[in-house]
Amino acid sequence: MKKVLVLLYGIINYILGSAALVSLIAFLFNLIPANPLLANLDGDTTTNTAVAIGINIGLMLLFALQHSIMARPAFKRRLTRIFPEAAERSTFMLATAIVTFAMIAFWQPLPEVLWQADNALLYSSLLAIGLSGWALVFYATFLIDHFDLFGLRQVWLYFRGKPYTHLPFKLNALYSYIRHPIMTGVFVGIWITPIMTVGHLLFAIGMSVYILIGVYHEEKDLVSTFGERYLGYIRSTGKFLPQFVKRTESGNSAVNVQ
Repeated sequence: MKKVLVLLYGIINYILGSAALVSLIAFLFNLIPANPLLANLDGDTTTNTAVAIGINIGLMLLFALQHSIMARPAFKRRLTRIFPEAAERSTFMLATAIVTFAMIAFWQPLPEVLWQADNALLYSSLLAIGLSGWALVFYATFLIDHFDLFGLRQVWLYFRGKPYTHLPFKLNALYSYIRHPIMTGVFVGIWITPIMTVGHLLFAIGMSVYILIGVYHEEKDLVSTFGERYLGYIRSTGKFLPQFVKRTESGNSAVNVQ
């Protein structure tokens, strides 16, 4: 029964996490239909500017803290005293879904337009490019094992009574040239938009700062763990943009980033 419950827990949280990500994309591009629970990024304003900025920064800090704290090994160890180890990633997905939906629900619009594409073709092109950034995010997750990243592989192996094994990060496809294609996709998805409002700019700046800080600390941890193997990978790839160089033996090594 315990294995069944853990499997169901993982499936439900996978669905919630995926729904939160899709909702965030719709939120950014003002695609959420009118409803009493969730709003779009550039909805009607009901709060003065200073209060709105404070609330929005607080929501982004909540998102950043949840991701940063729950990614720490010490926190994971404490979490697995409460939940089975196989459910740790699924719990991360649940927490991510909660803070993402909270950010969408409580975001205070700042709809003053800084610039917008009035031409229909330009509008559609910018929207397509922005959405393609999020498509890159999804694609990159499958290159490193989407179901492991979102916690399903862990609960499935637990259900089948098989031990969990970390997957090596093989330098294939995009990862042969870019170390963080998921973050590249996020940058495109949050910055390329047919309508740039004050609120959207605040969101893009806040999330970009979080990504840059997070990637800096992640790479320090990876260098500390894998040493020259990861340093070789750094030398042969770009962080967010492709770097086309001759592959080295070190650069071709498998690096486990789990």
